[in-house]
Amino acid sequence: MAKKLVIKVTAGADAPERCSQAFTVAAVAVASGVEVSLWLTGESSWFALPGRAAEFELPHAAPLPDLIDSILAAGQITLCTQCAARREITEKDVIEGVRIAGAQVFVSEAMADGAQALVY
Repeated sequence: MAKKLVIKVTAGADAPERCSQAFTVAAVAVASGVEVSLWLTGESSWFALPGRAAEFELPHAAPLPDLIDSILAAGQITLCTQCAARREITEKDVIEGVRIAGAQVFVSEAMADGAQALVY
């Protein structure tokens, strides 16, 4: 089993099932004791902002705010630097515990020994 799971979610409200799957897999992995790093890119970038996850709805899916809380409790959530800049999101805007970092950090995490990367 991978020691670390690096998940990049590219979808937001524009593709709700794909988005929800990424957050669900990340939360289940954290609950299973796996080290998780979830990356928000593209339309999922908006979920780095307070209150935005509460606006997301998908029938028969766990509430996105609950999943985010679970991931942040024992894992890492990162907002893509370029995605944040395109949306004029800064470090002072994001949920406490969310960091902003670039592609070099993603590549480093994804290529680390024992890491498994998934993209949704």
